[in-house]
Amino acid sequence: MDILNFERKYVEEATAIAYANYYDERQFVKELPQVCDIPDLNSFAENGLGVVAFENEKMIGFLCCCDPFDNVFRATDVRGVFSPMGANAAVLKNCSKIYAAMYQAAGAKWVKAGAVSHAICLHAHNEELQRQFFLYGFGLRCLDAIRPMELIDCEPCEDYDFVELSKAEFYLVYPLHLALYWHYCESPFFMNRKPETEEEFIVSSIQDGGRYFAAKQNGKLCAFLKISASGETFVATGNTYRHIRGAYCLPEHRGKRVYQNLLNFTISMLKKEGYTRLGVDFESFNPTARGFWLKYFTAYTNSVVRRIDERITQLGL
Repeated sequence: MDILNFERKYVEEATAIAYANYYDERQFVKELPQVCDIPDLNSFAENGLGVVAFENEKMIGFLCCCDPFDNVFRATDVRGVFSPMGANAAVLKNCSKIYAAMYQAAGAKWVKAGAVSHAICLHAHNEELQRQFFLYGFGLRCLDAIRPMELIDCEPCEDYDFVELSKAEFYLVYPLHLALYWHYCESPFFMNRKPETEEEFIVSSIQDGGRYFAAKQNGKLCAFLKISASGETFVATGNTYRHIRGAYCLPEHRGKRVYQNLLNFTISMLKKEGYTRLGVDFESFNPTARGFWLKYFTAYTNSVVRRIDERITQLGL
């Protein structure tokens, strides 16, 4: 096997392999849409951080990443890189061996660029590949999941009202937004992201075009869903897709089917508007979210992350 630098001349072959991997995943996740194209890979040839694998003069895989960025996951002080969905792929035969060789070469480049957090988005149903990255010290971090815009099976719950909030009512969500922040700080999350002020929260919600659907009891907000136009992957876009970007239910209202009914209310509203797919992404170490979303959505990506010893950059390797 030969590992070479990723260059523009390899884009066409790499794109074909990425397509093949995506359609392999579609065999497991029927909700995934047919796609005509994946994100342009030419930009990954410009940063010099990608690699390709060849065997007998035939491309068998590639691994690229975005430019290094600071404050990884908005909860650390380190620099990292991320290989998004479509920016890495390999033929299925011996894929773990191929990725092992590619990461060894690409990882050296990433460290030289000062990146000590390495994140790679993998298709959820390639368990062999995930085991390989586990052997290399990676752990699961994030999942993307999808479902058709159809109601889930649940009994209605009494004493709750379900509404979509107007922009003038966004401030009502802020106390729950803060509760979600403190929830993230607790074990097993340990995610200390700086919370927005109420004014910042309202402004950012309006600027990113977010929509809030909420559950109320006796006129008081007790749960919300934030819906956005797109998610984190190239399939999480389009005129028929919407994405759950924020969600929280006060603990005293859990276990009462409130959130299932809020989800159904949201789905019914979006379906009337012509949307056919709903997606969500969440951290794997969020036990409440993982337990809920995977009941009703099908995961199609597993993003794995490795945090290496940042002192290695001092060696100038």
